[in-house]
Amino acid sequence: MSNLDRQAALSVCGGRGFVVAEPVRELLTPRRVQLGESTEVRRLLPNLGRRMVGAWAFVDHYGPDDIAEEPGMQVPPHPHMGLQTVSWLHDGEVLHRDSLGSLQTVRPRELGLMTSGRAISHSEESPKSHARLLHGAQLWVALPDAHRNVEAHFQHHTDLPTVTAPGLTATVILGALDGTESPGTAYTPIVGADLALTRGAEARLPLDPDFEYAVLSMSGEAEVDGVPVLPGSMLYLGCGRTELPLRADSDAALMLLGGEPFEEEIVMWWNFVGRTQDEITQAREEWMNGDRFGTVRGYDGARLPAPALPPVPLKPRGRVR
Repeated sequence: MSNLDRQAALSVCGGRGFVVAEPVRELLTPRRVQLGESTEVRRLLPNLGRRMVGAWAFVDHYGPDDIAEEPGMQVPPHPHMGLQTVSWLHDGEVLHRDSLGSLQTVRPRELGLMTSGRAISHSEESPKSHARLLHGAQLWVALPDAHRNVEAHFQHHTDLPTVTAPGLTATVILGALDGTESPGTAYTPIVGADLALTRGAEARLPLDPDFEYAVLSMSGEAEVDGVPVLPGSMLYLGCGRTELPLRADSDAALMLLGGEPFEEEIVMWWNFVGRTQDEITQAREEWMNGDRFGTVRGYDGARLPAPALPPVPLKPRGRVR
């Protein structure tokens, strides 16, 4: 999914100096963003108080929306660089097209993983004949410097591994959890997992103390380390944890996001992740007037123009804590 904000701001993210090195419980409030005519998303990252979690640099939660009489998701062709996009659905379908020629419908609990490398463009849309409900999350992973110019590619995985405990099924979307590894290609030590809890479940999920973590609530009523987390909100957990207590008062769905703190500082603007403002400026120019990002064929509509860059240079951001 794209960042469609027409007032997109340049932001500096990453760097271990901004990581909380101990367990915490920071409840992040989402920002509501309109995505097209019929889809509103709740943006959890980047957040006013928290820019990244490991290499996870962008998190949108949307739905469940009734789109029976609506076009649903309609995101025109747009560019990406320096990141991976992770598409994760609980309800509905999303049709992915990209400048490599990929054409794939992503369905609930299937991994759609696009690695942009130096440049790619894609579109996302609800198929013309689509399910009544649309509910999911769109996430970005920042690529480290050694891999940010890797050849662009798209992966689609329908059979993902799970970790189970009484009342808990954890589907490993990306990276590894409790020794179980996703088939999706990862470029940093990372984990993304979908947690399905049954009503009355109490479980302790093993964690890596070197990772920082956050939990996004997708649906239901659950407590994460004793904190109620409502659907569409995210709890940042810091580092230093070896396990995570979970409790559900109803059937509930969560997403666990974590990874080693991202050491490099990155510059993020619109749909680009770079290292300098000059890189961002060049990428914008090449999307508007060049052929670096290729062409998405088959989408019924015009591609998305880039917003204007802010007129002022970046300023170093302060410490989170």
